[in-house]
Amino acid sequence: MPKQRITKEMVINTAFELARTGGMEQVLVKTIAEKLGCSVQPIYSYCNNMGELRRDIEVRTRDFVLEYLASHIDKNDLFRSTGQTYIKIAREEPHLFKLFILQHREPVSSLEDLYKSEANPRTALAIAEQYGLSLSGARRLHLNMLIYTIGLGTIFSVSRPGISPEEIFGMQEGACQAFLAQILDDKEEEA
Repeated sequence: MPKQRITKEMVINTAFELARTGGMEQVLVKTIAEKLGCSVQPIYSYCNNMGELRRDIEVRTRDFVLEYLASHIDKNDLFRSTGQTYIKIAREEPHLFKLFILQHREPVSSLEDLYKSEANPRTALAIAEQYGLSLSGARRLHLNMLIYTIGLGTIFSVSRPGISPEEIFGMQEGACQAFLAQILDDKEEEA
């Protein structure tokens, strides 16, 4: 039987699946080679170093998470459902969620930079309309909830058997109301 030709795509797919099921700690050249049924030589021929392979996995992870979000959010309730979807992926794909959250993000030197790089601008427009806020108030609420939800998702992804989604969703709702009240109070003080 002829030997299977190992491709770079096969190496990346295998590495991604190892990261998905066991975290980046499981992504070892030896393990990839075992999964592919080959020597380590083809792995090294496609990946100059583990840093390069890690970046490939991070790109694949980011694509996966963004596709997951796009397919699971409720377009009629963009704000709330996006936050809940982050929690769902943290539960269903804890290793990918951690990898996605812990990716290096450049150039980010402020929370505004982070918001611009991570947030969907349509969400701020939906928040402004839903809550009667200015666009800057909506962005502030969105950023606060983004940070809060990432924190909750991170806790959710590392706790077993895990906190119930209902409890997490309740925490999100409470935080949203508190952040919204603060923004509305600040708006009244400015008037």
